[in-house]
Amino acid sequence: MLFMSRRSSVITLTLALSVALFPGLAVRAQDANEAKARALIDSAIQMTDSEQALKLLWQATDVDPRLTDSYLYLGLYYNSRENFPEVVEVYRKLLKYRPKEVSAYLNIGEAYMSFNPPKFDDALDYFRKAYALDSNSALAALRIGEIMAHQGQREEAIRYLTQAQTAAKLKDPSIAAEAQKILEQVTSR
Repeated sequence: MLFMSRRSSVITLTLALSVALFPGLAVRAQDANEAKARALIDSAIQMTDSEQALKLLWQATDVDPRLTDSYLYLGLYYNSRENFPEVVEVYRKLLKYRPKEVSAYLNIGEAYMSFNPPKFDDALDYFRKAYALDSNSALAALRIGEIMAHQGQREEAIRYLTQAQTAAKLKDPSIAAEAQKILEQVTSR
């Protein structure tokens, strides 16, 4: 038993020294994983067999879980098929590895808004998380305002919708227009 403890200590020490003395090894391993994941993604994009392409994309998320491209393609695929529970699953996995990825929170929120009927409370949680990470996100502000209006929280709705309209005016006129439309509905009540 003592022999095993010393042996595992030696292995641990050797690994620690290797990383300390040769930090490039860890970077190269990470680069190799990214290259493998990108190759899987490229292969998946070229395929005509959707099921096989999906397997490769999911495999890419395992090879390099921090690379966002595979999640994007998976999300687009499932969204195009209106498979919103899978969209949520895709972006939840991404958040395990990139917890500050605003677009993942937004995509989950949008997926919950697309359920029939929409899951407003679940969507609101994710839009609030996106907003907490990026208070300049016009989309997060728009959706929070929209949900607040739906829930009858008029003052909060107006605050977020006004912010969405202001933030989106130059960057995304469609969000500004949608915010304006909802604001008009809220204020006319």
